[in-house]
Formats: sequence, C-alpha cells, structure tokens
Amino acid sequence: MSEAVNALSLRIREDMKLAMKAKEKDKLGVIRLILAAIKQREVDERTELDDAQVLQLLDKMVKQRRDSIEQFDKAGRDDLSQIEQKEMLIIQQYLPQQLTDSEIEQLIDDAVSSTGAQGMKEMGKVMAILRPQLQGRADLGAASQKIKAKLS
Repeated sequence: MSEAVNALSLRIREDMKLAMKAKEKDKLGVIRLILAAIKQREVDERTELDDAQVLQLLDKMVKQRRDSIEQFDKAGRDDLSQIEQKEMLIIQQYLPQQLTDSEIEQLIDDAVSSTGAQGMKEMGKVMAILRPQLQGRADLGAASQKIKAKLS
C-alpha cells in the first residue's frame, strides 16, 4: 500500500484507532462500516482502491444516508432519521469541502459553454466534464437537476 495513493484509507484507519482509544462507539461503528465497504470493493474487484475510488464510495454512502433520512422522515421515524444523520456527518468528515451553490452554478456554466451543449441530448457531455469536479464535493443528483433546468 503506497501512502501517496491511499492517504485517505490510512487516515480512516488511524481515526479508527483513535476512536477505539477514546471509546467513541458511534464513530467507531461508522468507521468500521466505511472500512468494510472499502474492503468489500477491493475483494470484489481484486484491486486496491485509490483515494478517488474511496471518495466515490464515501459519496455513495452519504447519498444512501440522505435517501434513508428522507424515507424515515416521511414515515415519521425521527429516531432512525437521527441515527442516519449522525452517520452521514461522520462520513462527510472524509469528503472534501462541499461546494457552494454559486460554485456549482459556475462549474455548470463553464461545462455547458465548453461543450457547446444546446439541449437535453447533450447532457451526457456536460455530466462527463462535471462528474470528476463534483465527486464528493456536491450532490450529483441535485447538480443534474440544475443542468436539466439550464439545458431545457
């Protein structure tokens, strides 16, 4: 494992040790979930994940939490919603600084103008440019809605 490629995985493992020593059960549980997801993907793909792939995985975990929170809120299960919110906050600590709405709008405008996209048929070109820039830094679903609004 090279440190330059897997700095994020190393940081997560170090945080697990710190959480154990500090007896932070909730944080430790979430970190173990993260590490298990990383390990599962590494075993499935027979490869070692780099930081970009780990960020992608963390981003997916946050999205799952958002979806769960929405479902629990609709069902009136505030207790479960709060658990998911706490987990989401811990996972987000490993993601880069989130982009503001104006920063996202600027990136979308730049991508639309650089691709020359005119309508919905060219949304894929815009998303191809934006996905690496937004990964882990913004909700791709929300960004997708903004792109649709701009192109239609």
